[in-house]
Amino acid sequence: MNVLLTIVLAIQMITALGMIGLILVQHGKGADMGAAFGSGGSGSLFGASGSANFLSRTTAVLAGVFFVCTLALAYFGNARPQTGTSVLEGAAITAPAPVAPGAGQIPGTASPAPAAGAVAVPPAPAASGAGQIPTK
Repeated sequence: MNVLLTIVLAIQMITALGMIGLILVQHGKGADMGAAFGSGGSGSLFGASGSANFLSRTTAVLAGVFFVCTLALAYFGNARPQTGTSVLEGAAITAPAPVAPGAGQIPGTASPAPAAGAVAVPPAPAASGAGQIPTK
């Protein structure tokens, strides 16, 4: 399956580069108008009339191949084995226990004891006026 995806992706990239090259080689419909008034040569590599047919048909064929490769990649990208579970269902999500903010500073609540050998760090001092109830 991986080899098939690689081949289809390589074909898609080659056709995309080919389309870019062919579109840049073609000249627009307004280019003939400028040549009619003497602004430059309107000749091309394939001749005056043959270039439009050959280049436009080749571009159309490459666009069709690109479209088919895109559809194939979209189909293979969504084709997954049906196991009945999604990524989120398979993952074990454990949320930490909720802790009230400032629980260690509230009188009557016990803060968790430090581990053995760990140095207990005292809580940071409160800013002036923080935690005080304003009086009238």
